[in-house]
Amino acid sequence: MRKLCLILSFLFAFGAMSCRAQVSADAALATEIQAQLDDINLAAQLNFPASVARFYREGKFAGTWVTDNYGQNAKWQALLLIDCVLQYGLSPADYHPKEILYNRLYDIEKTDKLNVAQKARFDIMMTDAMVTLLNYLHYGKLNPNYGQLAIDKGLGLPFNAERSLALILKQPDFKTGMLDVQPRSKAYADLQYKMRQLKGQYDGDCYTVPEQTIRKIAINMERLRWAEINDAEAYVHVNIPSFDLTYHLPDTNRMFKVIVGSPEHPTPVLQSNIEYFTTAPEWKIPASIFNKELLPKAIKNPAYLTENNLTIYDGVGQVENIDAALLNTIAKNSKNYYAKQAAGCDNALGLLVFRFKNIYSVYLHDTPDKMLFKREKRDLSHGCIRVENAALLAELLLKNDAQGGKVAQLKRNLTKEKQQNFVLTQPVPVKLTYLTCLVKDGEIVNYKDIYTLDKSLEMAMYGVSDPVNLR
Repeated sequence: MRKLCLILSFLFAFGAMSCRAQVSADAALATEIQAQLDDINLAAQLNFPASVARFYREGKFAGTWVTDNYGQNAKWQALLLIDCVLQYGLSPADYHPKEILYNRLYDIEKTDKLNVAQKARFDIMMTDAMVTLLNYLHYGKLNPNYGQLAIDKGLGLPFNAERSLALILKQPDFKTGMLDVQPRSKAYADLQYKMRQLKGQYDGDCYTVPEQTIRKIAINMERLRWAEINDAEAYVHVNIPSFDLTYHLPDTNRMFKVIVGSPEHPTPVLQSNIEYFTTAPEWKIPASIFNKELLPKAIKNPAYLTENNLTIYDGVGQVENIDAALLNTIAKNSKNYYAKQAAGCDNALGLLVFRFKNIYSVYLHDTPDKMLFKREKRDLSHGCIRVENAALLAELLLKNDAQGGKVAQLKRNLTKEKQQNFVLTQPVPVKLTYLTCLVKDGEIVNYKDIYTLDKSLEMAMYGVSDPVNLR
């Protein structure tokens, strides 16, 4: 009995000493991590230094990847994800490939080759790689709405990578948690599945995948990350290069042909919400059209204004007794004048306009020139989007806004050319995208790069001056 007590006492003392040693090692690691994060030279090597610092500060600077605080599963799955970033349209160069190595983690796990400073640096680099992966999977690398500096500051944004990483580390399946931050749209999922086939399943299997195809898919996955499309909600999606509009509901899609801006007057990429639409709208002529088109035509043809139901206004009101001499005077100081086109079937907006806030002053609208929808290539407008069968879109918006009872009034207004605003109780997200390839029925469908934007995005994403898409 006495011998047993001695053995137990020894084991307890040994365990206590081991525990104290581990606590001491963890404290030394935390101190080193904090010190390295204060080093501006190291911060300059990180993609998201502020986010990484917040992550460690929240966890009292404890090690994440070089300890067993989160078990073995997360750290090795993290390395596997970095190995597979090409399958998500991302570049391995963004994830510290010279620092994050399998053999380095093995040495940390199985040997004493690395000192505390090396362990701390590896831990920090791995955290930055995971924060980067989360941000790039969610926002994209070059999101025009959320710049990388703004994302790193983390102020008031819809997604926070370091907080998400802290939660994912506590989940049983680290990889699934990381990938779950990607866009929730079928268009994105289809492109990502195709990329996984090309860079995972087929790559190296006697199946040559053109680099041009890989990069085309990657830049369009990037664009879909910017769009923040969620198939669980209703939305209106205009894809500029394919000249179509999709009114998406969780259980169905309705397709409409559209006319978009010409290369000289491109339709912008944006996100907003359709708040209301107007029947028989007046059209206030944009200043650029007023100066470059309306005035020259009116000067050349005195009847042009009357024939097109156009009225010119100044700061006081309607300008009367317009002749060629007055028009020439107006042209010399046009900033003090503007024009409106009266409502009617010949109005350039047609009988309907759908309004949503944006800095570009663009909108969706009907058009009197229906024949243009028969063209295959429809980049013809000054930037706004003309919608075929706009009345049906208005009707569907009312019905899905629990305002089906107003459809009859809508139809009467269109018949009688009566102006009225129909306000949606629940504004509908509208997404204007520029996607030059999508996956349809399992196959890649390419659309013409009408604004030649693929080149600049590919150069920015891949850091090249010779894009393969233009070779």
